[in-house]
Amino acid sequence: MTDLDLTSKNPARIGADALVVGVARTTDGPRLLGDVLPGRAASALTALLPALGVSGSADEVVRIPAVDGVAADVLVLTGVGEDLTYEALRRAAGSAVRSLAGTEHVVLALPAGDAAVVGAVAEGALLGAYRFDRYKSSDPAPVARVEVATPAAKDKAARAAAERARVVGAAVRGVRDLVNASPAHLYPASFADEARAAAEGSAVTVTVLDEQDLADGGYGGLLAVGQGSVRPPRLVRVEYAPARSRAHYALVGKGITFDSGGLSIKPAKGMETMKCDMAGAATVLHTVLAAAELALPVRVTGWLALAENMPSGTAQRPSDVITIRGGTTVEVLNTDAEGRLVLADALVAAREENPDVLVDIATLTGAQMVALGNRVGAVMGTEEVREQVAAAADAGGEQFWPMPLPVELRESMKTPVADIANMGDRFGGMLVAGLFLKEFVGETPWAHLDVAGPAYNDAKPFGYTPKGGTGMGLRTLLGLLEAAAAR
Repeated sequence: MTDLDLTSKNPARIGADALVVGVARTTDGPRLLGDVLPGRAASALTALLPALGVSGSADEVVRIPAVDGVAADVLVLTGVGEDLTYEALRRAAGSAVRSLAGTEHVVLALPAGDAAVVGAVAEGALLGAYRFDRYKSSDPAPVARVEVATPAAKDKAARAAAERARVVGAAVRGVRDLVNASPAHLYPASFADEARAAAEGSAVTVTVLDEQDLADGGYGGLLAVGQGSVRPPRLVRVEYAPARSRAHYALVGKGITFDSGGLSIKPAKGMETMKCDMAGAATVLHTVLAAAELALPVRVTGWLALAENMPSGTAQRPSDVITIRGGTTVEVLNTDAEGRLVLADALVAAREENPDVLVDIATLTGAQMVALGNRVGAVMGTEEVREQVAAAADAGGEQFWPMPLPVELRESMKTPVADIANMGDRFGGMLVAGLFLKEFVGETPWAHLDVAGPAYNDAKPFGYTPKGGTGMGLRTLLGLLEAAAAR
């Protein structure tokens, strides 16, 4: 992982491979941010920015030879956009560091005068410094070392913010690595092994239920979804339980390690990215690990509902009736609506431990992408928890849009042969899925996060977000736990 340091030295005098300076987009044209460059050089460069094609727009990164008075080999101009927000600086830092892959030493001279801004810049840099090279024979390595230039370098709060950024960066990296892994290598049993390995030496304990345990415990959703695969399902419980906890949060993650759609099979194109259908479980795992590393005074139990959804002679069929843990029966009308079935089992198991708050996260519905696109997640559930999730997302730089759960849509899941069907009205499909999950949370305050689009970036990279797994949702869940710890 990229090393991160804070420095109070004059950034222009540091002999690095690259010096990164921010450029704002204003009505008067692009403007250099901060007093980083010597006065005459700054004035001359400002006048040249339009000719260099520099506008200051978000995600814009332009390299130029170092100007007089700069000790670095290269000067990198990174666009911040029009508003100097934490997220704008996080994204500008990420864009610059991502573009400098293969570089050894980078100095970030973005405006970072206090701990909060230091944390945003450091986080953006570490999120941008990501490469998944497990299967590639050659690929530029991420930046080896980043120094964030700040007058607050020796300030205790700033150093704590940088340390938190390191924890967040490592956690998001862990999520991305799992999402990007080949489904030939990541399947329910190996995912469980990954969880055990990741928790080794930490304050997190891991318990794994295998297919026999699931049968004995009445986990009909996990067993039904997984029965078409030669690689059986698992339910993994990860727990961080500090001695003095202020609250108990249960986090549930959908972990379909590959989703073919089962007998309701997806078209070939629709399967190309379905290794990402376990992003929710990966997010839950690394959120719990991050909470433990930050020593938050909050008990967190994570539930990873792991299965591979495959077509075969043993696969569940449309019109099968299954029994979820706790006794609710479900008529399976579409085997490609499998995520809600494994989540139902895990939600019931999590609820049985009487947490104060229950949150699930899942790449659940294509309807989420239709409604909100590929960068904005949806949050549904109990109003108070839903608003807390939205606030945590906003503070952390992620986008979750609060959505309703219209009671009239519940009628569409009625069936004459079971308590509920796993499909309902096609219009508002994201909300129908949320209503299905609501059946299994009882009276526990709850939120459901649908990240079907934002969990995986199938387009070109942007900001600190790479192509492939994004880790979206982890910063929101961790922020939710931090807010609970602060209450």
